[in-house]
Parts: sequence; C-alpha cells; structure tokens
Amino acid sequence: MISIFKRFKNEESGATAIEYGLIAALISVALIAGAQSLGTQLNTVFTDLSSSLQSAPAPAAR
Repeated sequence: MISIFKRFKNEESGATAIEYGLIAALISVALIAGAQSLGTQLNTVFTDLSSSLQSAPAPAAR
C-alpha cells in the first residue's frame, strides 16, 4: 500500500497535462478578450465611416 502512495506521489504526467490545459485555457481567454476588443473598435470605425458617407454631399452631375 505504501508503494502505491509513493508511485502516486512521484507521478507527474497528470500534473503536466493539467498545466498544459490551464495554459491553453488562459491563451483562449486572452484571444477571446482581444477579439472582442478588436470587434468593438472595428464597429466604431465602420459606424463613423458610414455616418461620414451619409452626410457627404452628393457629387454634382456632369
């Protein structure tokens, strides 16, 4: 029974898998936050552009 606990204590493959999983989760959260921020900024740019185009005078006919 003691040998089982010693083997379990020395086993690190499970801990490594958990660490990789946590790293992947943190990267995913960072990517999602960045994409949301970029999406908000792009929405503002296109809204401003649309407003500018709508308020621009029509070109004169030749």
